Amino acid sequence: FLTMNHYAVPLYLVENYGGWTNRKLVTFYERFARTVFEHWGQYIDYFLPFNEINAGYFSPYNGVGLVKEKDKSYNQSLVFQSLHHQFIASAQTIKIARELSPKSQSGCMVACFCYYPLTSSPEDNLKVVRDEEIHQWFAVDILANGHYPSYMDRFFRENDIHLKMEEGDEALLKEYACDFVSFSYYSSSIATVQEDGQQTAGNLVVSTKNPYLKESDWGWAIDPLGFRSTLNELYDRYQKPLFVVENGLGANDVLENGSIHDDYRIDYLRQHIQAMKDAVEKDGVNLLGYTTWGCIDLVSNGTGEVKKRYGFIYVDRDNLGNGTYQRIKKDSFYWYKKVIETNGEDLY
Repeated sequence: FLTMNHYAVPLYLVENYGGWTNRKLVTFYERFARTVFEHWGQYIDYFLPFNEINAGYFSPYNGVGLVKEKDKSYNQSLVFQSLHHQFIASAQTIKIARELSPKSQSGCMVACFCYYPLTSSPEDNLKVVRDEEIHQWFAVDILANGHYPSYMDRFFRENDIHLKMEEGDEALLKEYACDFVSFSYYSSSIATVQEDGQQTAGNLVVSTKNPYLKESDWGWAIDPLGFRSTLNELYDRYQKPLFVVENGLGANDVLENGSIHDDYRIDYLRQHIQAMKDAVEKDGVNLLGYTTWGCIDLVSNGTGEVKKRYGFIYVDRDNLGNGTYQRIKKDSFYWYKKVIETNGEDLY
């Protein structure tokens, strides 16, 4: 399973070309994709041209390499022009893969948040619809269905966004839509028109606090049922196979006498894997597979620190880079090894 681009726009392309604002990056990406599939296409079963492509909207620097002036907002026309270039690059990548690696299946990948309205008011419910459209659906609507959804016409009009398309773009998106839909899921979010609610953290986004849910050490709502809901919603919407490619718990793991007893991580993953099984076995969701984030501790993209650990393997390093870098298997390592061996049948 290959993710071809996980943020990380090369700095040279940001400084000299303006990141994905520049259509030339589509040509550069085509060359990159052709190189990948010429050399390793025979080994690739599934591939994603872009990780969490919708992050280009809610985190433009990460997603599309867009730099803004200090204390100013991002230019939304540049944000969506950059995303359009990525959508075109994704379609071109699928075209190249079908030529050079025809057995490979192509996917799109977005960050999902499972929105709930804070109240039963119609205004909050409409806010859920709008937040879902712009934060997670529009990118998949384009990459899975092959065309821009009608609600984006309203969004572009209301926000004075003018998109430049070249001849052939629409036909390319239509012909080279993805084979499966994949996503990351860590927590759910609350949508409301109220502005005085208590805020909490999320995956590169901020949400109103959900009083019904417990939270991680970093304030992310823990919501396995929201995971099941997301699986159902995605499959109902697109009727294409799904693949969960990121799911996990960032926590402040403590080394005690050479061991890390991370029962909280095991509990999180157990609940989410069970929710996934329920979506498949009870709800009829077509799910290709599941991978966690991540297998070994690394620098958290959301907060830029090592202290927020996700792995099954502990790395002896602190936020400043100090430590022996020794690897130590956590309790969750042995638990997840058993989960893999039983294909999710033994979660205890």
